Amino acid sequence: MSEKLPVISGKDFIKILEKAGFIVIRINGSHHRMKHPDGRITTIPVHKNQTLPKGLPRKILREDLEMSVETLHKLIKQ
Repeated sequence: MSEKLPVISGKDFIKILEKAGFIVIRINGSHHRMKHPDGRITTIPVHKNQTLPKGLPRKILREDLEMSVETLHKLIKQ
């Protein structure tokens, strides 16, 4: 069974990804484009301090970042 993802805002998700080496390369309105030195790219919506929709963090982790939920939990604890 997969681990549960925490309820998280876009701002917090960006901070966590920065710990993993991602940097913000462009901001277009409320969407922050992030890139890792190995070439992975994703877009994180930041709407004030609202939480991300339920399935979006899992989709970003699985499809864009190729990162596991366990890795995300480790980054949160750092």
